[in-house]
Amino acid sequence: QVEWLKNEEPIDSNLDENIDTRADHNLIIRQARLSDSGNYTCMAANIVAKRRSMSATVVVYVNGGWSSWTEWSNCNARCGRGWQKRSRTCTNPAPLNGGAFCEGMSVQKITCTSLCPVDGSWEVWSEWSVCSPECEHLRVRECIAPPPRNGGKYCEGLSQESENCTEGLCVQDKKPLHEIKPQNIEAASDIALYSGLGAAVIAVAVLVVGVTLYKRSQSEYGVDVIDSSALTGGFQTFNFKTVRQGNSLLLNSSMQPDLTVSRTYSGPICLQDPMDKELMTESSLFNPLSDIKVKVQSSFMVSLGVTERAEYHGKAHSGTFPHGNNRAFGTIQARNKAMYIQNLSSLSTRSELKTAAIFGHLGGRLVVPNTGVSLLIPHGAIPEDSSWEIYLAVTQKESNLQPEGTDVLLGPEVTCGPSDLSVSTPFALTIPHCAEVNLEHWNIHLKKRTQQGKWEEVMSVEEETTSCYCLLDPYACHILLNSFGTYALIGEPISDCAVRQLKVAVFGCLSCNSLDYNLRVYCMDNTPCAFQEVVSDERLQGGQLLEEPKLLHFKGNTFSLQISVLDIPPFLWRIKPFTACQEVPFSRVWCSSPTPLHCAFSLERYTPATTQLSCKVCVRQVKGHEQILQIQTSILE
Repeated sequence: QVEWLKNEEPIDSNLDENIDTRADHNLIIRQARLSDSGNYTCMAANIVAKRRSMSATVVVYVNGGWSSWTEWSNCNARCGRGWQKRSRTCTNPAPLNGGAFCEGMSVQKITCTSLCPVDGSWEVWSEWSVCSPECEHLRVRECIAPPPRNGGKYCEGLSQESENCTEGLCVQDKKPLHEIKPQNIEAASDIALYSGLGAAVIAVAVLVVGVTLYKRSQSEYGVDVIDSSALTGGFQTFNFKTVRQGNSLLLNSSMQPDLTVSRTYSGPICLQDPMDKELMTESSLFNPLSDIKVKVQSSFMVSLGVTERAEYHGKAHSGTFPHGNNRAFGTIQARNKAMYIQNLSSLSTRSELKTAAIFGHLGGRLVVPNTGVSLLIPHGAIPEDSSWEIYLAVTQKESNLQPEGTDVLLGPEVTCGPSDLSVSTPFALTIPHCAEVNLEHWNIHLKKRTQQGKWEEVMSVEEETTSCYCLLDPYACHILLNSFGTYALIGEPISDCAVRQLKVAVFGCLSCNSLDYNLRVYCMDNTPCAFQEVVSDERLQGGQLLEEPKLLHFKGNTFSLQISVLDIPPFLWRIKPFTACQEVPFSRVWCSSPTPLHCAFSLERYTPATTQLSCKVCVRQVKGHEQILQIQTSILE
């Protein structure tokens, strides 16, 4: 009996018409489908024994296909010449299991022109019209100089004006005043004269009565008038002799405030009490003074300040991104721990990773293993009947690129060449990065090293150029280029919310002293090449990876990084004093460094019989993200 197994499950050809197993016990797949991928094994059995063949792995690959083009975008220029673009994706279908990527461009651009808006403007006023029976004449204007076009604003103001055309002369029965009889004018003048005389007599009588009443009221309150010739010579100054109630708010109750001072007094005294208390009073002494500020310094003292204008002094808090190591990190000094940061040693450098291959007209793909860096030479980029040797190199530690200001190196320095070769079709270079992709928080640039060794900017990820195009994925950047050379990705944080992804890994090994055990905690860029460098260096030191690495989101908010070892078994292990927690300044973590950041912890066993280690390693940014790695290992393995 012969049967076929797919992934250790029997195949029934009666249930699937696409599979035939009846012809000489061979397995025939009529048409390859994605579901047909798997490991196939032939099993033969009789009454005596059973035999299995070697497994045959079938991989059904799918070549990629382009989706439909999107609609053209709006013209990016509101006025004048601009451009529109449309895009498509290689998802119809997407390439699977090593299938070929779509050929052609994923983005198309065309130029466009937008009409500029023109705001309307008034023409010159027309001549005044003929005077109407209502003694008014008009003039008009139109919004045609020029008229509004292409969404421009309409003219502001009135389109018509009217005014009296008799220079304010009154009219009577629709006749001008010069036509009215003289006797009517004289009668009207006599009436006005008599009315004025009567009003003057009444005013004098009221004034006399008012002065008389005022003198009587003042005599009742004990007021002496020095000179009371009010009716003949006008009012003169007089003094009040009434006894005043003492005002507890004044330093000297007998002193009157000088309300005639025009200069500015000194401002209010700052309070030394726990809380400022603003005094509000209904006393009439304060009513004539505007802009009076009263603040209580103690229960016995008041300062009055008269100001002409208010002045405000505020200390602006900078909203820009921190530059360098400008933040004071005083945690260690405050805690008096001289060994708070210990053993931030650097790893040994090594030569760059490099690979090379010979390519022809068909093109190909060149990959540096375990780095995430690759080079894709498309079909037709190399002339027919030609073959080129192309190399790809990754430089991590020996990079001579020094970012400026707050800029950081987001990935390895990648070199492809030879640099003197010229391709007819753009090639694709893939560089891994460690930034959390958010164009609101990052401004990512591509830089290229010149022949003089200097670095120049090629493009920004947000801006496309004719010679370069970039596609940013969560963990890698794919760049279409026309020339070989050395490239690097630089990130400029726009806000404090910019996140740099760090991979946290813990390695351990026994020290020369058989009772000691060393833990090394690494915080490196979340790129494959950075992790592989750490793994290679730890192999040379005999270190073992103790836990699956975890991802830490490190924000650019100037807060430091803390690494601590927790929950150490108290009667089996001990850690050196003041080393259970180490703090690393923000600038040391954020700024690009040729060597990965790591902290070392030394644990000591009480007896050689202790072979198991169980603890926690906590890595956290102050006021930020935190990761805890659970360590459970046998130190002898």
